[in-house]
Amino acid sequence: MLNNKRSSGILFHITSLPGKYGIGDFGNEAYSFVDQLEKTGVKLWQTLPLGPTGYGNSPYSSRSTFAGNELLISLDKLINDKYLSSKDIKNIPEFSPKKVDFNKVEQWKKPLLFIAAKNFIKVNKEKIEYKKFVENNKWLDDYCLFISIYDEYNDSRWDSVWDEKLKNRDEKALELKRLAHKDKIEYYSVLQYLFFKQWFSLKTYANKKDIKIIGDIPIFVARDSVDAWTNRELFKTDAKGDFSYISGCPPDGFTPLGQLWGTPVYDWDSCEKSGFKWWIKRMKHQLNLCDILRIDHFRGFEAYWEVKAGSPDATNGEWTKGPGKKLFEAINKELGKTPLIAEDLGFMTEDVIKLRTDLELPGMKIGVFGFSFDKDNLIDIGNTDLPYNYDENCFAYPGTHDNTTIQQWFSGLTTAQKDSVCEYLATDYNNIHNALIREIYHSKANNVVVMITDLMGLSHEGRMNTPSSCNDINWSWRLDRSLDTELRRLSRLIKYSHRD
Repeated sequence: MLNNKRSSGILFHITSLPGKYGIGDFGNEAYSFVDQLEKTGVKLWQTLPLGPTGYGNSPYSSRSTFAGNELLISLDKLINDKYLSSKDIKNIPEFSPKKVDFNKVEQWKKPLLFIAAKNFIKVNKEKIEYKKFVENNKWLDDYCLFISIYDEYNDSRWDSVWDEKLKNRDEKALELKRLAHKDKIEYYSVLQYLFFKQWFSLKTYANKKDIKIIGDIPIFVARDSVDAWTNRELFKTDAKGDFSYISGCPPDGFTPLGQLWGTPVYDWDSCEKSGFKWWIKRMKHQLNLCDILRIDHFRGFEAYWEVKAGSPDATNGEWTKGPGKKLFEAINKELGKTPLIAEDLGFMTEDVIKLRTDLELPGMKIGVFGFSFDKDNLIDIGNTDLPYNYDENCFAYPGTHDNTTIQQWFSGLTTAQKDSVCEYLATDYNNIHNALIREIYHSKANNVVVMITDLMGLSHEGRMNTPSSCNDINWSWRLDRSLDTELRRLSRLIKYSHRD
């Protein structure tokens, strides 16, 4: 069991923080949010993965499992450190306060970050700290080279567009690129130093206020990532070295063709032969960034749905066994007992439940999943996601970044179903989000984490992501108003539910 205290948390990704630069960052707004959490009595701040995103802007499809997203670096902090001047950022584009336009932000902000990196190298006042950072993070060499070549190829995938010698990591070809991109490689290295410097400063600030950070790690890595490029022996490949299988999800009542996630799947035999060395490094790095780590798609460690590469949909995939306890035993042997949350949503088997139970990991419960109905539109009181049925060792969410908001979910019910929900929660149509949050807060669950858009009572406009879709809406939501009213209400609820 992770802990036996009754705690309260908010799920709020860094990119969604307000501010004038088009995207949330590690600047003053992040510190102000920590202050608000402390005042409210919230002890957990959950973010999405912090890695550099690629096509589609998904934090679950990062270009590196070790690197940080350079766009989260605070420009104001760079000005304070004198790596930028106020003149450098005097022409700020008109950014939407409600939505991140990732392309617009990157086109404007990235050149400024390079200026800061150049000035950092020129001033050289943190050379000892920077040198130590580089020595302790050997992944930098591959990442900075990789992302510099990606810039050269205009963001085109390494496994389908890059020159064959680069794709296959011919050492002479790589050395030529190291020489050609020498300056940019160092700029990216400096930016990683600045990213982690700013992040750890923010994390330390939160921890001093008794607020823990919940991080997030996807089970798979992106196909267009440096991890897939440099570690192909860890993945299933064909005779040519191309990925032979990709991940996905089988057909169900919502997706008759299943889901194709497109990420390469692991060759777990190969991973095990290496003593799970890469996985141990990955987990150690991620656990260093946070206090508690949520593992996305935990069921994939027991068995995952793999589809032959090139398949038009996921209907012809198959369940394939994962590493099970062996992986986590290797991790715990090296790192000690790790503070993990198992994202055990979706189709769960007895074997998956046993794996989570044997590892003593808390799972997840989702409030909006708890309301299933019988033929008379009455609520099934045996539904395990119904707050009344939660046990202590879980993390309970009204909804997450992948779900509809509470209001959006409620609006999709029939009138009879809405009436049953309101009767159960003792509320009316206009207060459904507060009533469900209250119900979950008074449940047995030790930890409750509320998606910020549910706390605000937003409908479709507050949805963060729609799985298996790629558009400019996903991941783009931003906070554009005060949370004072919601946080005052939450503060009282924390007290009434003994979560303080």
